[in-house]
Amino acid sequence: MGEENLTEIVTRVVLQLALILVAAKVFGEICIRFLHIPPVLGELAAGVVIGPFALGGMALGPMEPWFPLHESGLKNPFDVVPHEIYVIGQVASVVLLFVAGLETDLKQFLRFAGPATLVAVGGVVAPFALGVFATILMGFADSVTDPVALFMGAIMTATSVGITARVLADMGRLNSPEGTTVIAAAVLDDIAGILVLAMVVAMSTTGAVSAGSLGFIALKAIGFWVGLTVVSLAASRWIFRALDGFRVSGATLALALALALAAAALAEKAGLAMIIGAYSMGLALSVTPLRHRIEESLMGVYHILVPVFFVVMGMLVDVTVMKEALLFGIVLTLLAVVGKVVGAGAPALLGGFNLRGGWRIGLGMLPRGEVALIIAGVGLARQVISGPEFGVAIMMTVVTTVMAPVLLVPAFKGNAPGTRKAPEPASPH
Repeated sequence: MGEENLTEIVTRVVLQLALILVAAKVFGEICIRFLHIPPVLGELAAGVVIGPFALGGMALGPMEPWFPLHESGLKNPFDVVPHEIYVIGQVASVVLLFVAGLETDLKQFLRFAGPATLVAVGGVVAPFALGVFATILMGFADSVTDPVALFMGAIMTATSVGITARVLADMGRLNSPEGTTVIAAAVLDDIAGILVLAMVVAMSTTGAVSAGSLGFIALKAIGFWVGLTVVSLAASRWIFRALDGFRVSGATLALALALALAAAALAEKAGLAMIIGAYSMGLALSVTPLRHRIEESLMGVYHILVPVFFVVMGMLVDVTVMKEALLFGIVLTLLAVVGKVVGAGAPALLGGFNLRGGWRIGLGMLPRGEVALIIAGVGLARQVISGPEFGVAIMMTVVTTVMAPVLLVPAFKGNAPGTRKAPEPASPH
């Protein structure tokens, strides 16, 4: 690559980032000041507006498009966003979940691990079953073993913890019983989603799936997450001493973030999402005296980077593709809402929550976000699903992602408890 080309790429990326940040903050301001809704919705909307499928893909006069649509089109949905911008968005998601881990009360997290497991199981089984049968009933698949039906079911199981974590953090409810349960359940949900996707991919390529291979994938995923979390927590005292020993300005923040990025990379290598590793590292550092120092220093980075993640998610939306299977999209979206709100909310009632708490948890598990897009992208790349089914997945993802913040805010208004017993106060950090 020549020096001139590299300079052009850097200039383009810098200008694109400038546009993304301005759009994110302007749309976020509109949401807060005039619409009285969470700014994350404005950031998602900003991505749709300035993305390659809308204004970003248009050549305005002599100017080239800001975000030209990649020539590969729908073969890889993540090619619609410049790869450099997409990478920055993924780094932003790591920062988001690292902060969520830092703000989590570990004792509260462990206390609600049991209910979170029930919520995660219900939040996967119910949406998967509804997605499979809806695909068959609408004529897009022939049987429950049809790869198209299985992929649509797999897409329904996704949960985007990033959206919910952002909303709960903005409301100061991340450490509430419902907030802790949702975050823990979303982590388990991610592991369960990996198993579902592995099963579907195996059946779509070979027509069969080995119980042994699925068991190995499950053992590896769960073992890695538990191992990473336990090792990080066990080493937290030594991590604190090592980081606290540096006298270079900004060393604590830089090294803590480096640990989060390393944990995220390890999680990705193990077949989990990067955000799981980042959350585990944040959880480990939350029990150290460094927690407040890291969090306060990190918030400047947070407010710059995290909006990029949500704008990028908005850029992946192509509303025109949804028209080809609109009725199917409406049906699947309604079932996606029911599947999470009932499938995840009802088991919460068995875990000590009341109806209000179950409603909050169901809504917290509602957004599909980038996780559903990843699963849909796998299906599209393997030519198991086509444009209409992908458009339906996009529609379901957009609606559930937008609905969650809108409904979560009023659900948490007031101080009415969501548990049948008065929750114990979160331990001070």
